[in-house]
Amino acid sequence: MFSKILIANRGEIALRILRACRTMGIDAVVAYSEADRDSLAVQLADEAICIGPPDARRSYLSVPAIISAAVVTGCDAIHPGYGFLSEDETFAEVVRAHDLTFIGPPPEVLDRFASKEGTRRLLGGFGLPTIPGSVGMIRDDEHALAEAERIGYPVLIKPSAGGGGKGMRMVRTPRELESAIKVCRSEAKSAFGDDSLYLEKWLDDTRHVEVQVAVDRYGHGVQFGERDCSVQRRHQKILEEGPTTALTPAARAELNERAIRAVVAAGYENVGTLEFLVDAEGKAYFIEINCRIQVEHAVTEMLTGMDLVAMQIRIAAGEPLGITQADVQTRGHAIEFRINAEDPAHEFRPGAGIVERYHAPGGPGIRMDSHLFPGYEVPPFYDSLLGKLVVWGPDRATAVERGRAALDELVVEGIVTNVEIHKALITSETFLEGRMTTNLLDRVGSAAFLAAAART
Repeated sequence: MFSKILIANRGEIALRILRACRTMGIDAVVAYSEADRDSLAVQLADEAICIGPPDARRSYLSVPAIISAAVVTGCDAIHPGYGFLSEDETFAEVVRAHDLTFIGPPPEVLDRFASKEGTRRLLGGFGLPTIPGSVGMIRDDEHALAEAERIGYPVLIKPSAGGGGKGMRMVRTPRELESAIKVCRSEAKSAFGDDSLYLEKWLDDTRHVEVQVAVDRYGHGVQFGERDCSVQRRHQKILEEGPTTALTPAARAELNERAIRAVVAAGYENVGTLEFLVDAEGKAYFIEINCRIQVEHAVTEMLTGMDLVAMQIRIAAGEPLGITQADVQTRGHAIEFRINAEDPAHEFRPGAGIVERYHAPGGPGIRMDSHLFPGYEVPPFYDSLLGKLVVWGPDRATAVERGRAALDELVVEGIVTNVEIHKALITSETFLEGRMTTNLLDRVGSAAFLAAAART
């Protein structure tokens, strides 16, 4: 097992990794930018080291700065969290070249799954159904137009090297396609350093369902059930729950089993998540794999009692998984609310500033993962995530009621947050009946949900 780990991330995930290290008796060093000098993770760390200015390209995305920090502090492993360099195979290879361990899939595994389009073909060959899409990357406008015509409009333009909604556009006509490709290439290049794009058939009124898996280096893997991530705005998740209401118990069991069989056969290693779109008839289509810990991993931890971050660390250290599928039991229902510094009344405009008051809710089945504290200055340089409020209940109705109570108890003052949209969502008939789709919030508009909640 590792003696000291460098945490190359920030915010709530840095704190989450730090806590996992504490429970495992591993010293942890938090690498931080100048903007995060006073962050909670830095305050609680065994050691902390500054890796650069607020600009992420010169700190959290700077490979030389992170490697130097790990070497100088005597670490033997690096945990990248999510985002930033967490799925960068070149970074993982550099980590290995410096006799350090990358806590995540090895570089050769990251390389195998680096291309979304290539992964779709790879796992499709191991039995996962996929959405019709382009054959290979889009070479130029002429190729894109020909492929879109073959697939049939509307189509979704997707970047091959990343996610989070960046570089994605749905287009309904050839004219829209030509203009959107230029924008998508620019966004993908800026966000991921790679402007490769491919096309997928656009499916209306879909649900977004993902399966959590873990595979050790000896080829033994288990799945931990699925999460429903259909509540989104501009292709970015804001609320997740598990289990999904989109599938029957038999369909859920089949999806989870097919997912773990496919990734084991394809040679995956470490913790990962397979993402699917589910159409109105309940048919699931594989779209991508995330080779890292997910923001919403806490939903699965609440359902199973497993520590997925500690599991990542143990697998990276070469330990066998130590559990079988029979050891994984999901119980009850869990919901995660992403608490972001953004204004749902004004198109989710991001915010920053100083937290004047902060109170985390508590009680049975309630967990708050957050790096906030009174006096903390939320910087404008990074993702708007402030924390994750996760609630559990023996059934969905109880989880919803605990969610309402916890959202009412949560206090974050001094900065704008999206708490009100969560309150509006979980009182809406659409959510209560389990009928949320990936495009509903964008189509109806957050203002409509807020107004409906105000009337009740």
